[in-house]
Amino acid sequence: MAKILLLLASLVLAMMSTYVQADGLRPGFYLFTCPIAESIVKSAVESHFRSNPAVAPKLLRMHFHDCFVKGCDASILVDGQTAEKTAVPNLSLAPAFPVIDDAKAQLEAACPGVVSCADIVALAARDAVLLMMYVSTYYSDMKWFNNDDVDARQTNGLGWPVLTGRRDGRVSLASDTASLPSPFDSIDVQKQKFSNLGLDTQDLVTLVGGHTIGTAACQFFRNRLYNFNNTNGTSDPTISPSFLPQLEALCPQNGDGNVRVDLDTGSGNSFDTAFYANLMNGRGILDSDQKLWTDASTRAVVQRFLGIRGLLGLTFNVEFGKSMVKMGNIGVLTGSNGEIRNICTAFN
Repeated sequence: MAKILLLLASLVLAMMSTYVQADGLRPGFYLFTCPIAESIVKSAVESHFRSNPAVAPKLLRMHFHDCFVKGCDASILVDGQTAEKTAVPNLSLAPAFPVIDDAKAQLEAACPGVVSCADIVALAARDAVLLMMYVSTYYSDMKWFNNDDVDARQTNGLGWPVLTGRRDGRVSLASDTASLPSPFDSIDVQKQKFSNLGLDTQDLVTLVGGHTIGTAACQFFRNRLYNFNNTNGTSDPTISPSFLPQLEALCPQNGDGNVRVDLDTGSGNSFDTAFYANLMNGRGILDSDQKLWTDASTRAVVQRFLGIRGLLGLTFNVEFGKSMVKMGNIGVLTGSNGEIRNICTAFN
């Protein structure tokens, strides 16, 4: 029996070796050291999602913000007065941090010193998206939570293999978050920020499509409504005239800038291509998002996601997974680099 088990283990390792990336990541990295790792993360995400479904887009955004600053190394999780967590773009992620801390605590109890915080962030982002997709598509009344056998990864083909094996970084500085895309960036600036990390124009349009879920505070787009480009009271002409009054009602000129609005109007709880349709119809919320339609190079990708006649179509679910895998490989620490933190909020 021992020989059979050894043979099976050798075969599994041989199969896995074909997926090993140049940076050392691979699917099933914890197969032998902590085989329940991914199920623990999934369970933690589901538990918090039950209480607050809005945590899903924040977990997705957390992974994005982590990878764009010094690579996918969980630097976004560290506490401290000058840490990344304190930067303005990351303040709205507060509800997502307890999800990672919860998963880490359970993993340390089951497999001490094995699973990195960086891998937890990557896994949680994938599982959060799949939960959003499952609930919005099939059981909007949330009754599915009574079924312990539900596997949210089996939904409409949406999903991607999270390559694991990342280690955690030892630096976290709020000043480094300048590399994050801004809601006020031009297309050229957005392209450059993505290109700096090995991501192309299609990756840009695809990953920004993650705004199909989530919200934005009025303070980040109110300038489009009342004083666009400092033009003394005029609105952004790319906003649909029929949509402008709706936005003005949600975000009055002198109202609370912290009020949050769905980034995908009319479909904010569904992971779908409605976000791109809204851009086509002048109903984008952020200036940086709407520019994806006004710029010819990015508009062509948007049109492919919408299946515009005459263009080779793209399947959003498939391409989003591909771009997430690509993004998840940015600047990773593997092997003897970095560390496996005991808790995600502090360096060892």
